[in-house]
Amino acid sequence: MKIDFEHVQAAHCENGVTKNLLRFNGVDQITEPLAFGIGSGLFFIYIPLLKINNGPAFAFRTMPGNIFKRTCKSLGIPVVRKKFSSREKAEKFLEERLAEGKPVGCQVGVYYLSYFPKEYRFHFNAHNLVVFGREDDNYLISDPVMETTTSLSKYELERVRFAKGALAPRGQLYYPKSNVSVSREQIQSGIKTGIRRNIRDMLYIPGNFAGVNGIKFTGKKITKWRDKLGEQKAGMYLAQLVRMQEEIGTGGGGFRFIYGAFLQEAHAFIPNDKLLEISTQFTKAGDLWRSAAVQAAGIYKGRLQTQEDFNDMGEFLFQIADLEKQAFTALSKIKWQ
Repeated sequence: MKIDFEHVQAAHCENGVTKNLLRFNGVDQITEPLAFGIGSGLFFIYIPLLKINNGPAFAFRTMPGNIFKRTCKSLGIPVVRKKFSSREKAEKFLEERLAEGKPVGCQVGVYYLSYFPKEYRFHFNAHNLVVFGREDDNYLISDPVMETTTSLSKYELERVRFAKGALAPRGQLYYPKSNVSVSREQIQSGIKTGIRRNIRDMLYIPGNFAGVNGIKFTGKKITKWRDKLGEQKAGMYLAQLVRMQEEIGTGGGGFRFIYGAFLQEAHAFIPNDKLLEISTQFTKAGDLWRSAAVQAAGIYKGRLQTQEDFNDMGEFLFQIADLEKQAFTALSKIKWQ
């Protein structure tokens, strides 16, 4: 039982799953950057009370599932999304969809993905992949961050679909309900909606933990971590920041690079040159996130240990916050036709 599903590698899992599932269902126009932008994927949040791998939670993109859900909603594509309390029901539902010829997206935990290199396996439950068939006891897997398709045994797939801990997937799967056609006007509308929503999320969420305020707040906290937490724990917290950026993100602030690419591709649908100008600011933000990751790595590996090194790390985040605030403010001033 194998569905004729095209696997295309992507920079980020949910973007890739969204693009590949939509392509299978007849929507060829959506690229990875368009899925990310229409789905308002760019974000930042720091949640000190939520611990993942003994460190505070950071996120550089929106909540898992939102990119797929928002993109499909903006394009008028009906979707099916289910979670399960029973492993048996989850397997039965998956088997029925595969028998109907429907590939499905699944949210899974990373730690037990046997095809991942061991150094990339840790307890993180918001990874996404596509199941597109079964051969004997093995399910066929299209994981967009992998170069080629792979497989998981029945036991392995069940294990990652029902991983425990924060953001436990509970067997979650999702897919477009039917084949659809999407017009240029729908994509234009989706682009505008996605940008407006991202402006809201980055500029106007109250408090100090999310959006550009969250980036600046995190920078301030970092400058105090050495004295408050001690060098070892402060270094561990910075390692967590880099892990969430580099290994579970797209590397070096890659979400910022993808958003810049989204604005460039959006220009083909909405020919406003401001989009091209602002895209360069997100590329610069991506470069700064990359430099911040290098600085953080120097600290947690023990090469940089002084308070001034922590101050420099905080300064990177202050610069990033200011740059992303400028970019989203400029986007908010665009007069859409």
